Amino acid sequence: MKKALFLLLILPAISNAQFKDILTKASNKINAVTNTNNSLDIAAGLKEALNKGITEQVSKLTAMDGFYRNEAVKILMPEELAKVDKTLRKIGLSKLADEGILALNRAAEDAVKEATPIFVSSIKNITITDAKSILLGKENAATLYLQTSTSTALYAKFSPVVQQSIGKVGADVVWTSIIKQYNTIPFVSKVNPDITDYVTNKALDGVFKMITIEEKNIRTNLNARTSDVLKKVFALQDKK
Repeated sequence: MKKALFLLLILPAISNAQFKDILTKASNKINAVTNTNNSLDIAAGLKEALNKGITEQVSKLTAMDGFYRNEAVKILMPEELAKVDKTLRKIGLSKLADEGILALNRAAEDAVKEATPIFVSSIKNITITDAKSILLGKENAATLYLQTSTSTALYAKFSPVVQQSIGKVGADVVWTSIIKQYNTIPFVSKVNPDITDYVTNKALDGVFKMITIEEKNIRTNLNARTSDVLKKVFALQDKK
């Protein structure tokens, strides 16, 4: 009551310009708090969406046939070895060619198990500024952000794991046989591909493709927003 009387007493002494300035400053403070809360929600929502993509999509790749039976990410012969594949099949070595493709996919399935810790670390580092632009960006904006921020670290992590996996699943033996058989064919150009580099890059492509699928699902399918944070944050995207 005393505070109200005090304000009534001093109001006549404040000019219109001063009064407007007080209101503007108060409004700005309210907006700042609101925007901060929204930004924190946006960052939290995007982190949850990306974690959901990893949990529900990337984990599928680590299962038996996660790559091999998934046409969206299945690893085929390297483009430069398309002629190798065709030639082997022509001379009755289709089984060897098929074993080579299977071996590449088994190595990728084994290696992707190493991806999660790197993704989780990157997701934690999403800034509020990044979060706003990601939310209002393309339908794969979050995936692109993750791809940009993790590709170098993932490649460094994947490459030795892929190399080890190639040996573990027997892909090295199969591919040595494939290259040896092909290089003994008269009049062909000899080949010696870097299978580790090829599988590493294809494994990364597959990982990001699956995260893109989940991101698009969350952005376009209301039922995929399975928490209050996801519903609140992506409702802002719907209004853009």
